[in-house]
Amino acid sequence: MLRRNFVTIADLSSEKILYMIELAGEFEKHPNRELLKGKVVATLFYEPSTRTRLSFETAANRLGARVIGFSDAKASSVSKGETLKDTILMVSNYADVIAMRHYIEGAAQYASEISPVPIINAGDGAHQHPSQCMLDLYTIYQTQGTLENLNIYLVGDLKYGRTVHSLLMAMRHFNPTFHFIAPTELSMPNEYKIYCKEKGIRFEEHTQLDGDVISDADIVYMTRVQKERFSDLMEYEHVKNSCILRADMLRNAKPNMKILHPLPRVNEIEYAVDETPHAYYIQQARNGLYAREAIICDVLGIGIDEVRNDPTIIY
Repeated sequence: MLRRNFVTIADLSSEKILYMIELAGEFEKHPNRELLKGKVVATLFYEPSTRTRLSFETAANRLGARVIGFSDAKASSVSKGETLKDTILMVSNYADVIAMRHYIEGAAQYASEISPVPIINAGDGAHQHPSQCMLDLYTIYQTQGTLENLNIYLVGDLKYGRTVHSLLMAMRHFNPTFHFIAPTELSMPNEYKIYCKEKGIRFEEHTQLDGDVISDADIVYMTRVQKERFSDLMEYEHVKNSCILRADMLRNAKPNMKILHPLPRVNEIEYAVDETPHAYYIQQARNGLYAREAIICDVLGIGIDEVRNDPTIIY
């Protein structure tokens, strides 16, 4: 059985991305199976998480696996000074795959280099969030019917937002036009703008969010200003309300436009938006289950033919 890691979205070809979308679609049809009966999935979360951790654990459970791990590093031997290396090597004695969230950029890559079992990156610092990106891609495909030639507006915390960094790299295959909407303090880092130029990705920058700016959007991807990423709370207070999406901004929105958000939200999408046909962030979160079922199976070498012909489906 071929085993692989899922650490960065940057290495995935367009064919692989479309394959993973197709695989996630099989799990949306039938999420309850016993493909992983007898397997153990470890979730090691060094940072707080609700959706990511619960969807990974739900995915494992719906596939018939058992789940071990921790949701608070303070409740583990990390609090005693155990290194990441030793934790990974220890947990790999017990688990068939490890899903890990860490506050240090590059931690998942390091773990993948020392671990004898597959590593899934569930977010590393402000760097990448590839499993979130996969569910975002699945959601975009689900709502637009394609990934090609889309106008995608990234709004809010583009400096620290690992979800938008991952999405930017994943969409390089599909001829997107990006619009970056953020206050100057939270603008897209230069390294990602250089990446766009190197890959021939079109982009525009804006400092204000309003209805006219987003009128041509296919996808409006909102992000939370992440208080936990700021060392200066005065700076956070200055920018926290800089990009708020209101229902009255959607009057001229295209009929197919959908609003996404990796969640949790604070106040960057007013609740009245929830009642519009453009709101899609709750369905997006649900898609996390199917995308993460696909990821777990893929790293364990379970292919789409095996999934389609799976005799363990629970109806």
